[in-house]
Amino acid sequence: MTATAVAPHESSRTKLLLGFAAVYLFWGSTYLFIRWAVETLPPFGMAGVRFCIAGGSLYLWTRLRGGERPTLRMWRSSAIVGALLMASNAGVAFAEKRIPSGVASLLVGMTPCWFVLLDWLRPGGKKPGSGVVIGLVGGIAGVAILVGPGQLAGAHHLDTLGATVVLVGSFAWAVGSIYSRHAERPSSALQGSAMHMLCGGLALTLVSVVIGQYRDFSFAQVSARSALAFVYLIVFGSLVGFSAFVYLLRATTPARVATYAYVNPVVAVFLGWAFAGEELTVRVLLASLVIIGSVVLITTFGSERPRTPKPVASATTRDAADAAVLEEVP
Repeated sequence: MTATAVAPHESSRTKLLLGFAAVYLFWGSTYLFIRWAVETLPPFGMAGVRFCIAGGSLYLWTRLRGGERPTLRMWRSSAIVGALLMASNAGVAFAEKRIPSGVASLLVGMTPCWFVLLDWLRPGGKKPGSGVVIGLVGGIAGVAILVGPGQLAGAHHLDTLGATVVLVGSFAWAVGSIYSRHAERPSSALQGSAMHMLCGGLALTLVSVVIGQYRDFSFAQVSARSALAFVYLIVFGSLVGFSAFVYLLRATTPARVATYAYVNPVVAVFLGWAFAGEELTVRVLLASLVIIGSVVLITTFGSERPRTPKPVASATTRDAADAAVLEEVP
């Protein structure tokens, strides 16, 4: 009796499902693990060291596998992009000492709105269609629900500073992502991501030292939960999550990959409620529906392209650039 061979399309389908599961679950869960990590670790320092380790490991791995040697211009671009992208992640770490992890994930979900606005306002920018405009207005309304007056829908007022830091960080992420489209970068998307993380991690670590987050820090004060959360963020949030994301960019369409932008907040809100005792109020539920619905509209109508012939020689590079518009890794 001979063993039945697994059909190639079945193997590819399994890989796709595992890739989406990794991006949905691991990236969605990072908000909860960030909350646990910053209980006893300095926010900027935690984020900086995390991305130094993850970015350095990925960069070394890509070089050992034959990746190109980056030029000085590539490193300069990576330093700019990495500082902007990782500032967003540091903002989440800082904010989660003041606001629930699920709420932070919803505010991060506003990132597509920043892309629409920046692309619209730039010289010669693209005017959004009606579907995108509706999504943009809806996203703003969702944020207004979250940070609105106290006792709205029976919930207490959200910490304004924490919410503002997350929104500003998301804006920085959008600026960095748009800049990266035209910056010199390696041909390997994974190597480029590794360089962004490494440069951004070094910048955050330096900032953490300058502002004195390590002044009174002692490893003796780090709890086991914070330490385990930190390891989880490096392994699953960065290494596994990024690798799965880059694989999906090459294996399926950017529109499908972009679905993580509205799945992750759902995962984060549920995990925060289930494991961190975060209150699931009418306000949070209403804001979740409005913001996630808005992101669905923006990603659906914003991904439409004119039906004109285009060269297909650099499909992988183009797909990676298109999908980078929603690449928000907590």
